[in-house]
Amino acid sequence: MREGVTRAVQRPRLLAGALSLALLAAPGLCQPRLAAQETGSVIFFHPDGMGVNTWSALRLLQVGPDGRLNWDLLPAMAVYTGHLADAVTATSNAAATIHAYGVKVPASSYGLNASEPIVARSGRSLSILLEAQEAGYAIGLVNSGTITEPGTGAFCARVEERTDHAEIARQILDTGPNVILGGGERYFLPTGVEGVHGVGARADGRDLVAEARARGYTVVHTSQELAALPGTVDRVLGLFASNHTFNARSEAGLEEAGLDPFAETAPSVAEMTRAALAILSRSERGFFLVVEEEGTDNFSNANNAYGALEAGRRADEAIAVVIEHLETDPNVLLLVTSDSDAGGLQAIGSTEQWLKRDEPVPERDLNGAPMDGSRGTATEPFLSAPDRAGNRWPFAIAWATLRDASGGILVRAAGMNADLVSGTLDSTDVYAVMYRTLFGRPPSGTDGP
Repeated sequence: MREGVTRAVQRPRLLAGALSLALLAAPGLCQPRLAAQETGSVIFFHPDGMGVNTWSALRLLQVGPDGRLNWDLLPAMAVYTGHLADAVTATSNAAATIHAYGVKVPASSYGLNASEPIVARSGRSLSILLEAQEAGYAIGLVNSGTITEPGTGAFCARVEERTDHAEIARQILDTGPNVILGGGERYFLPTGVEGVHGVGARADGRDLVAEARARGYTVVHTSQELAALPGTVDRVLGLFASNHTFNARSEAGLEEAGLDPFAETAPSVAEMTRAALAILSRSERGFFLVVEEEGTDNFSNANNAYGALEAGRRADEAIAVVIEHLETDPNVLLLVTSDSDAGGLQAIGSTEQWLKRDEPVPERDLNGAPMDGSRGTATEPFLSAPDRAGNRWPFAIAWATLRDASGGILVRAAGMNADLVSGTLDSTDVYAVMYRTLFGRPPSGTDGP
């Protein structure tokens, strides 16, 4: 296995850890701060598949039992309910559609109500992203997976099958976001055409990369090219992998293939978010940015604890980037939530000396649940970062399922209108909070937040 798989997961940057505790009194986060206007910008961040249990395991690993993640610094909090019109556990495509339109839809939906046109909670036939664009906001999409993943794609595209990536890519480009950053180059190129990261897969023969350039987009393919963007660029298409920017396999699968969890040439979700904000924040009207860390979901669905926690670290690093932005702009809402608990990840520590730091973790728990150590099955346990007394404690990861589950999900928020996030929020209310921030009123005909 390459070094990128076996080395310890890095610590979060910027605000996490002991130094973050001094920032808990920062007025921009933990005290109400008046915005300078009635409407503002929105950053909707979706770390897919991250339940509270996954954040808790990440906290142990990154900052220790007494530390605090950047996610922990977000002052507003509500319990999230994410049932669908026909199921109690969300699918990624239906949940994204609910976030984008504010109404319940069936599990098969991707920008549609099953296969029928959808009317949003506002009464319009547009997603909230497209309503914002119509109102003059700059808009952007960021995804560590393919940009056609529903967490971003459902805000722009309407398809009957979520696997229709070529059509989703076309609709995203035709929508004309100012920023499109993610994986999925293959869905922008014709079948057989060699791209930077692989061969195209579009059967219609269209070259969406060439079309994007003709429409004024600067096209980039690596983290270095993204970092080198001139300050004058106002439309960017970043395609950083043929499919996802990560390799969502089990630890053993990565070992066998000689792959790292994430592509070395691709920017992290934090780097993409920073680049997106640099462009979108120049809009006088404001902006709406949708960001997804997809690796947290896919690695958990592969029961890869190392990969899931590395993806979680990257998600927390992206939150730090947004917190930094909030300190300079009071007219921005950051809203963070998942829609399900992928894999049912649970951190288990030792209370009876059954788990020792220099011995392999048992392959299964007493009830038969599969378990992971720091490098997969039958490897040594993870070690927490030091607690306040300097002690590091071993822990293992147990998995409940390979599927998504209706676990403990939180909505967290900071910035403008964060006070609207409290108690229990339904997935449709996520839309309502964002709508009120963008348009200064609740969606028409509703009593929502």
